[in-house]
Amino acid sequence: LIVQPCLVPFLNPGQHRWASKLVGGPGKRTDPLPTSQVFNAPKPKWTQLSGRKLQNWGGLPHPRGMVPERLPPWLQRYVDKVSDLSLFGGLPANHVLVNQYLPGEGIMPHEDGPLYYPTVSTISLGSHTMLDLYEPRQPEDDDPTEQPRPPPRPATSLLLEPRSLLVLRGTAYTRFLHGIAAARIDALDAVSLPPNAAACPSAQPGARLVRGTRISLTIRRVPRVLRASLLLSK
Repeated sequence: LIVQPCLVPFLNPGQHRWASKLVGGPGKRTDPLPTSQVFNAPKPKWTQLSGRKLQNWGGLPHPRGMVPERLPPWLQRYVDKVSDLSLFGGLPANHVLVNQYLPGEGIMPHEDGPLYYPTVSTISLGSHTMLDLYEPRQPEDDDPTEQPRPPPRPATSLLLEPRSLLVLRGTAYTRFLHGIAAARIDALDAVSLPPNAAACPSAQPGARLVRGTRISLTIRRVPRVLRASLLLSK
């Protein structure tokens, strides 16, 4: 990994402490990318969801512990590179979600939850996207006596270019929701340039970025893992 840190301040830096880190892509432009291995995965490995489909590698996270599964070599290579950045408290990453987004697909604002170490790293392949960060919902948002409210607007949005790695940690992970709007084109202007624009060559005022098929490798650590000896004793 070619590391080029880009710390992105929150809109009100005095209120919340968080950071996102954008680094260079998985390697040089001539390096092979794992997209062919992703598309060649067995059909049972794919799970179709609303707005995307995904592959789960490393095991199924569970509150009682994840039963670990060996990662394929083509994926372990990138897990090792991310682990070398010491993002997970000095321990290696052990879980990967591979997502495929077609143009016009996205994912609703959500949080990853307590099953993972509070840091998430995402490698983007194929196409760019915009990652939106949202303030968490408040109890009054669900009050049935209140007038209907318009959909929430993102607190900020980050441009994820192909071959980039985004790392969210701190309150960017523990407090804010993140999602991807179901769009086909992302229009940028001088007012709405993302806060990480300085690290993104394509983030130019007036740019109309057309989305293609995007593959994301979401690499994380599941702290609670069941040991083989414990499984054999049951």
